[in-house]
Amino acid sequence: MKIIEEPLPGLLLIEPRVFRDARGYFFESFSSKEMAQLGVHVPFVQDNQSLSQRGVLRGLHFQAPPAAQDKLVRVISGAVLDVAVDIRKGSPTYGRHYSVELSGSNFLMLFIPKGFAHGFETLEDQTVFSYKCSDYYSPDTEGGLRWDDPFVNIPWRGTDALVSDKDQKLPNWEQFRSPFEYGAL
Repeated sequence: MKIIEEPLPGLLLIEPRVFRDARGYFFESFSSKEMAQLGVHVPFVQDNQSLSQRGVLRGLHFQAPPAAQDKLVRVISGAVLDVAVDIRKGSPTYGRHYSVELSGSNFLMLFIPKGFAHGFETLEDQTVFSYKCSDYYSPDTEGGLRWDDPFVNIPWRGTDALVSDKDQKLPNWEQFRSPFEYGAL
């Protein structure tokens, strides 16, 4: 595995080594040892997976302390526009977002540390999205930010996103009060 870039402090775009031959491919989708060599020392405790059709938009979500989560996300099949928004008060990139296409064919992974809101838009039918989390799901600490907020200004690709009722009710940037402080995590 290697880090391709660190677009915002702490956010890492990772490319695994993929071995291909006439039979197909093989790669290690996760190795604690490899992640540690990249400087990521996170004990992941829960794996999640979702299946979505094209045009589904999930997010922007996070869990607040004390159950804040680091995430390692990837696409098993299909494709997404994956987005992380820096919500760490005092961060030099507070309020900025990063987006990247993750797909079953490019094998890229995104490490999203605590203090980022996360979401994705599916670009293909039957997209299988997978993510590892460093803490268990805690409904009492979940939070979010509205996906279409004009301040954050994410260039989603679709025009008619299918968004859950819960995500439609998330606060916009003006109403949002972040539970994270830069450097405190």
